[in-house]
Amino acid sequence: MSYVFPVTKTTNPKAKPDPDTLRFGTEFTDHMFIMDYTEGKGWHDGRIVPYGPLTLDPAAVVFHYAQEMFEGLKAYKTADGRVLLFRPDMNAKRTNRTNNRLCIPQVDEEMYVEAVKALVKVDADWIPQKEGTSLYIRPFIIADEPFLGVRRSNTYKFIIILSPVGPYYEGGLTPTKIYVEDKYVRATPGGTGEAKCGGNYAASLKAQEEAHEQGYEQILWLDGVERKYVEEIGTSNAFFKINGEVITAPLNGTILPGITRDSVIQILKKKGMKITERRISIDEIVEAYKKGQFEEMFASGTAAVISPVGELRYKGDNMVINGGGIGPVAQELYDTIYGIQTGKVADEMGWTVEVK
Repeated sequence: MSYVFPVTKTTNPKAKPDPDTLRFGTEFTDHMFIMDYTEGKGWHDGRIVPYGPLTLDPAAVVFHYAQEMFEGLKAYKTADGRVLLFRPDMNAKRTNRTNNRLCIPQVDEEMYVEAVKALVKVDADWIPQKEGTSLYIRPFIIADEPFLGVRRSNTYKFIIILSPVGPYYEGGLTPTKIYVEDKYVRATPGGTGEAKCGGNYAASLKAQEEAHEQGYEQILWLDGVERKYVEEIGTSNAFFKINGEVITAPLNGTILPGITRDSVIQILKKKGMKITERRISIDEIVEAYKKGQFEEMFASGTAAVISPVGELRYKGDNMVINGGGIGPVAQELYDTIYGIQTGKVADEMGWTVEVK
């Protein structure tokens, strides 16, 4: 099916930011995509309009009962001028899994991808080309019916905004320091841990702030029942290389099914490396460190792609991993995935989608 969205161009285009000083998530492009949902009518009136404030009723359901979700993906410009998206169909599928959990109407996945492509095409000249930069894409859905009462909304807005970004972590590929969180809980079985919704992140802020006060960039969550098994890093999935085996937590409903996570697993399998999805306890990791078998740790996610971990702190003990440097697996994964995303490495997996 062919989707055509009317475009209203801005009459007041903004100056493009300096790619050398780009931070993450502070600059926004000239346009955005909006589509409405009305009970009995479905999703309708998708359009591209000038970027600007939204007008919502103070009683909108999103403000009071947090019925909302969001996604994140990126667009890159190759050396020969092509614009590439990385696995946008996976974002569409994950959107609908989250929607199902939060009682938000399903979105046609083909339309979703076409809306992303259409908006990126309009603002393609905002895509920075400096190494480590990209155009971050934020699709999100909010419940906008004015109603005070706990039930699903009858109306919604599906919105996409774009943001030219630098590296998620200011140090780029410099290994990060991670604090193991054993006081607060992020998710439990049956909750919304696998959904990409704002409530998960709001609930994590306190733990993250406390970790920052101690000099750590992020936290590693333990499971919410036994406080024993490692789950995910604040904004990313976690991987551990122990005695030649790469281990990551399984998708059991409490962690986000990361698209970069899936890409890492597929790449490592293709390379013949041992990669295992299983529960691993923090005690097993500490024991491996004591034995000299804890070889690498890294995080995967859309924002940072691959983020190596140089130090892990648990109960007052610091584990310095791989001498605090970037491990060979993390480096190769970053070079491969970022290379595919930017067209520098041949896309043998069929993951990129060109915006024409």
